Amino acid sequence: MNKTHKPSSWGCFHQPNSPQANRTGFTLIELLVVIAIIAILAALLLPALSRAKQKTMLTRCMNNNRQMMIGWNMYASDYNDLLLESLKDSRAPADASRVLWCAGNLDTTGDAGIWDPTVYIDKSPLMPFIGKNRQLWKCPADPVRVKNNLGQSVQRVRVNSMSQVFDFGSWLVGVPCGGPYMCYGKLSEIRRPTDTWVLGEEHPDSINDAAMAVQMAGNPGDPAPQIIDFPSSYHAGAGTFALADGHCLSHKWIGSTIKPAVTGNQPSTLQLNVAAGDSAKDIIWWSSITTVHK
Repeated sequence: MNKTHKPSSWGCFHQPNSPQANRTGFTLIELLVVIAIIAILAALLLPALSRAKQKTMLTRCMNNNRQMMIGWNMYASDYNDLLLESLKDSRAPADASRVLWCAGNLDTTGDAGIWDPTVYIDKSPLMPFIGKNRQLWKCPADPVRVKNNLGQSVQRVRVNSMSQVFDFGSWLVGVPCGGPYMCYGKLSEIRRPTDTWVLGEEHPDSINDAAMAVQMAGNPGDPAPQIIDFPSSYHAGAGTFALADGHCLSHKWIGSTIKPAVTGNQPSTLQLNVAAGDSAKDIIWWSSITTVHK
C-alpha cells in the first residue's frame, strides 16, 4: 500500500530558501516612509493641540474672572452699594468710606508680596467674597516667574488690575477726577454695566500697582490716543476683561504697539504712557468699554 508523504503543517517554517525566512525587520525605505508619515501627522496635529491648550487656558482665565466679579458685586451689596477702590490717589480728595481693593506694587524689587499671597492678596477685602481662593488672582497663561524665598520659580500673586474709573480717573484725560468723564464710587452709578470693564489682565511688564489706566480717545475733545498702561496679550494676542454686569470677554488686539514682547524684567524696562501708533483703534475700542461722559 502506497502512502504519499504529507508534510506537516509547520513544515513551511523550515524552508531555507523562503523570502520570508530571510527577513529580520523593516527595510530602510520602509522606516523612512513611516518616519515621514509621523512627521506629517505631527505637523498637522501640533498646531491644533497648541490652539486647544490656549483655548483651555483662556477658559480657565475667564472662569477666574467671573468668580472675581461675583465677589465684587457681592461686596457692593453688603456695603450699601459702595464699590472697592482701585487706587488711593494723592492728587484727589480722599474718600474714607471706600476701601482699596488690593495693596502692593508688583514692580517693587525685593517685595515678598510679589510672590507671597499672605502679604497683600489674603488681606484684600474681596477675599471673603471669593472663598479666599488665591488661584482666582492668577492666569495659567502668564509666562512670568519670579524667585521666592526658597529660590523656587513661582507665578506672581496676581495678573489683574482694576480700572481707574473706580478711583479718581486721573489718567482719563490727564486731570484728576475724570474731567468730563464719569468715575464710579457706587454700583448704581454705573450707567452701562455691560460695557464697563472692572478687571483686566495687565501686561506682565506693565503691571505695578493694582490699577490700570486708560486715556480716553475717539470722542470730541479727547487727546491723541496714548497707551498709559499696557493690557495683556498672551492669550494668542488677545486681552481679557471682566465687566460690571459679571460677564467676561476676550479681545484680539489689532496693532503691534499694544503687544510688546514679554521680558519679565523687574523692575520693568517697558516704557509706559506712549503714543498708540498703529494701536490707535485698539485704544479707541478700549475707551468705549471704560466709561462715559458725565
